[in-house]
Amino acid sequence: MAVKIRLRRMGQKKAPFYRIVVADSRSKRDGKCIEEIGTYDPNLEPSAYKVDEEAAKKWLAAGAQPTEVVSKIFKLAGIEK
Repeated sequence: MAVKIRLRRMGQKKAPFYRIVVADSRSKRDGKCIEEIGTYDPNLEPSAYKVDEEAAKKWLAAGAQPTEVVSKIFKLAGIEK
């Protein structure tokens, strides 16, 4: 089973915010997830993010692959593989 760390879209039309989730790569974008590990709000200036560092490091060590946007958020948060 391939596991990805990606964004789940939440919020109203034209005002999205995202949750950073760990999910099976075969599930839908907003479908079932294994665990929620943070949030990302691009509507604020500057963009706001909150990440549970312990959970993120645990999933990265277990082999979960972050998407491009999530890996950029992790860099800003100081989380490396």
